[in-house]
Amino acid sequence: MGAQVAAIALATALLLGGCASGGEGAAEFGCATAAAPCLSGTASVALTTSKGEVRLDLDGDAAPLTAGNFVDLVRRGVYNGTAFHRVVREPTPFVVQGGDPLSANPMTPTSQLGSGNFIDADSGQVRLIPLELKLTAEDTPRYGEVLTSPAVTRQLALAHQRGAVAMARSSDPNSASAQFYVALQALPELDGRYAVFARVSEGMDVIDRIQQGDRIIRATVVDTD
Repeated sequence: MGAQVAAIALATALLLGGCASGGEGAAEFGCATAAAPCLSGTASVALTTSKGEVRLDLDGDAAPLTAGNFVDLVRRGVYNGTAFHRVVREPTPFVVQGGDPLSANPMTPTSQLGSGNFIDADSGQVRLIPLELKLTAEDTPRYGEVLTSPAVTRQLALAHQRGAVAMARSSDPNSASAQFYVALQALPELDGRYAVFARVSEGMDVIDRIQQGDRIIRATVVDTD
């Protein structure tokens, strides 16, 4: 029981309570109507961090909107200079989380980190994307729908294995924006609740060394298919 309570507490700690709400209608958004571009196929992103380089392989087949949003933010330079503001390794390995645009400013109070979103300079609006989950037996992802049944989450095309990269969000499933996290071990309790869109293909040892306050020096798209 104690381990179960700890797992639930850790999952709750991941939520970004300060983020804006996704609002009504976000569950209807897919690639056809989303403000963010979608990714067709795959892409690789290099994160040069203060602890070394990490390579991420993005899956645009299983998570086209979530992966496409991430690639777009990388190309815009949104992640350059941002901090890893949350690192949870105790009582068990959990996540390394970063990508808050607010953290690029070293003057941002620590208490505000984890509350930032990407604001599109062209529109002046916060970009939020809906929860995107694809089941292996289905042709297209589901949007805005939290999945909790183990019989269903076992069918997810992308699961929370060690090295999985997923979008952080608030309690609203349609409130992901820029912040992301890397799973430090398999986290099945998060499957169906958060959108996995990539995996660490190189540099997981770097992720294991990252401490709170370490930074992404720059993020670069190095390959697309």
